[in-house]
Amino acid sequence: MKRRTYLLGSASACLLAACAAPPTPPKTPIENTVQGLWHGRMALQVLESAGQAAQSWSASFTLQGSPSAGQLDLFTPLGAQAAQLRWTPGQAELRQGQQVRSSDSLAALLELSLGTALPIDAFFAWLQGQAMDTAGWQADLSQHAQGRISARRLDPLPQAQLKIILQP
Repeated sequence: MKRRTYLLGSASACLLAACAAPPTPPKTPIENTVQGLWHGRMALQVLESAGQAAQSWSASFTLQGSPSAGQLDLFTPLGAQAAQLRWTPGQAELRQGQQVRSSDSLAALLELSLGTALPIDAFFAWLQGQAMDTAGWQADLSQHAQGRISARRLDPLPQAQLKIILQP
């Protein structure tokens, strides 16, 4: 009887092991971009200009989607959600706690929220490691394979510096 129980247990263990999938290796930042899903840290600094004080912010983020439709979640250093931005063609909405702002343009809502314009199409191209020229901006994608992106706006003023560190 003991031998029979032992054989049944061994057979069950072998069947379970055969059905188990091998562990998947952790994804690199590059592999995340293929899925249109990015995680990491983002920092934006708007430099002082013509009587306007310099502004800067940084946050952890999760971004999914494309320039036409998607969602960006921003988190505080302690992991609490600071803001959520959702957009579809012709509609964008920013939620910060109980406050909600809406606009018919993602670019306009970002500029209102951040105090400066960001090139949305180029931003998504940069995340995918693709150089995209956009007026006034210079992107450095030389460290994209390591998950690092830097872009700088020189014109129009005020100048701005955007840094992104992607996480697997």
